[in-house]
Amino acid sequence: MEFGSIEREIYVDASPEIVFEVISSPEHIREWWNGAETDLSATPGAVAEIAWGRDTAEPHIQPLTVVDAEPPRLFSFQWVYEGAAVATPTNSLLVTFELVPSGTGTVVRLKETGFREKGWEIAVLEAAYADHVRGWDIFVPSLGNYINRLVSTP
Repeated sequence: MEFGSIEREIYVDASPEIVFEVISSPEHIREWWNGAETDLSATPGAVAEIAWGRDTAEPHIQPLTVVDAEPPRLFSFQWVYEGAAVATPTNSLLVTFELVPSGTGTVVRLKETGFREKGWEIAVLEAAYADHVRGWDIFVPSLGNYINRLVSTP
């Protein structure tokens, strides 16, 4: 395996404006990203945390820095870096959502990169990559399902 990037693509029957709002707003992120809590602002340079299970014995909390926010076509952030550090291309992973109008809907292209650049030993790299593949295999369809429910609700 190369471990260079993870790429997923889905089509949703919603405008890029709606999709951008869903992928970049805390109230929507909670709905499609397995209850993730965040105070994220879709502003380049904004720093936040994203947390799962904050009230449990073993919460999973990641710092996150917004890289690009170009409504309604692009949203990206760096994450998986040490909390006190500033996110850089060599200490974090980059997640990019590209939103492409298509017919009456939007093609959502997700790409996550930076695994090799982190400098992890191979076992850690393989485990992290596999974990993120599993995660996006769950959360990208969840995103599509949530958007479909959102736009079909009167």
